[in-house]
Amino acid sequence: MKIALAQLNYHIGNFESNTDKIISAIEKSRKDGVDLVLFSELAICGYPPKDLLERKEFVEKSKLALEKVAQHCIDIATIVGGPSVNPHPKGKNLYNSAYFISNGKIESIHNKTLLPNYDIFDEYRYFEPNTEFSLVELKGKKIAITICEDLWEKQPVDNNFAKSELYNVSPMEELSKLKPDFVVNIAASPFSYNQQDLRTNILKATCEKYQLPIFYVNQIGAHTELIFDGDSLVLNSKGEVAKRLNYFEEDYQIVSLNEIEKQKAEARNVDYIEKIHDALVLGLKDYFGKMGFTKTTLGLSGGIDSAVTVVLAERALGKENVRVLLMPSEFSSDHSIKDAVDLAENLGIAYDIVPIQDIFQEFQNSLRPIFGDLPFNVAEENIQARVRGTLVMGLSNKFGHILLNTSNKSESAVGYGTLYGDMNGGLSVLGDVYKTDVFKLAWFINKDKEVIPENSIVKPPSAELRPDQKDSDSLPDYDVLDGILFRYIEKNMSSEEIIQDGFEKITVQKVLRLVNMNEYKRFQTPPILRVSSKAFGFGRKIPLVAKH
Repeated sequence: MKIALAQLNYHIGNFESNTDKIISAIEKSRKDGVDLVLFSELAICGYPPKDLLERKEFVEKSKLALEKVAQHCIDIATIVGGPSVNPHPKGKNLYNSAYFISNGKIESIHNKTLLPNYDIFDEYRYFEPNTEFSLVELKGKKIAITICEDLWEKQPVDNNFAKSELYNVSPMEELSKLKPDFVVNIAASPFSYNQQDLRTNILKATCEKYQLPIFYVNQIGAHTELIFDGDSLVLNSKGEVAKRLNYFEEDYQIVSLNEIEKQKAEARNVDYIEKIHDALVLGLKDYFGKMGFTKTTLGLSGGIDSAVTVVLAERALGKENVRVLLMPSEFSSDHSIKDAVDLAENLGIAYDIVPIQDIFQEFQNSLRPIFGDLPFNVAEENIQARVRGTLVMGLSNKFGHILLNTSNKSESAVGYGTLYGDMNGGLSVLGDVYKTDVFKLAWFINKDKEVIPENSIVKPPSAELRPDQKDSDSLPDYDVLDGILFRYIEKNMSSEEIIQDGFEKITVQKVLRLVNMNEYKRFQTPPILRVSSKAFGFGRKIPLVAKH
């Protein structure tokens, strides 16, 4: 039996595009002599459709699209994900399903048992869990079909994952009793850099436990915050990887069922920084492409965050679609302005320089009757940031360019940013990247030649909102800060546990207090491209008024 894995980039609700992609892959597979072609979870409608599933017309369009796909399944079979209606009077209205299509019709529907209900997942809101198990037969082979749940049911119940008590059944345990010849797992598994090997290890463990091959098909592409990396896999019954599809790009591979026991994929070691880079470029490209946007803008300061952001934007959208604004103040160093100009010219992007000294002075003059002789403090610093935010939003509105936010995760975590100023934007590019990794991204960008001026990378980070200001005036060194933040945010460790890991008590208490008191700021930020296992946004639900 020849099986094709079609790793595609879908668009939520774009049934015409999704259906055309699926049909095109089926037609290609037929020409290649393939018996079965596999697509990912909820491929027909895109994942995650969220509350669109509550619209009757959305579910009906999914059904019509699947029926259209079925018309092309002559002399070839396919498994494709889509919602299906629950025929029973009790429970949720829908199932998250895998459709087995052959002989020009939908032959059977197989529903998802384990519905993830943690972090960014909220499937139990929409779907009823499956309780019935059956196999598919094709060319004398019996096939078990699962929907991403092999990955979820095997994840450790620790601080990063919480297995719901709703489920006391393992789909693989039930399906294995029916003696399948191999397993198909269709998935929508988002990328996170700090769990690079988890997915492969879980699949390997499943193969070894049940002594069955697994054909795992993931999607690629981005839907606002979520980025899907692909990395579809075929593993033999010993848990060895026989075939591996590409990261962050559409791919199509054919595997012979008879050969996978002796086939071995080449080892592929990709550094996590390169994966973050590729994920962010894909996230930018798909956000703009799927929203119908083409051009972007941002404030270029000469600092490392805006430098990395603009390079990623240029790589995602093309230099002709990026325009930046340089807004120096009396506190901006000469080298910062030069670094920003050099970077813009290195990339070949359009830039304009609008000094803010006079505008800032007007604000000070207007507020002097109220402020009196009070000393210069954060109020004046924030006015400068809001002047810049107003100017760059003016450019955005006038020319229809989407403003990119350049704040990193470290700054967002501790509230080191100005609402309605440097926190403006339609999309946050680095909001899930710690500052220490921003530096690594900059060096990765410069690995072949100097794109970002080296001075932007090596100089002490500064907001340049007062004389001789440095980030270290207000924050611990970033290697210390990020170590604390990772333990608190990603690993959900308590202050006592973090201190036991070797961090100074007073520093830990200060950092955690800053994280907790600035939840209200993060609540008002733009969507953040997610590259970790715990990003700010809808995957981290913290009450704004909680006492910690």
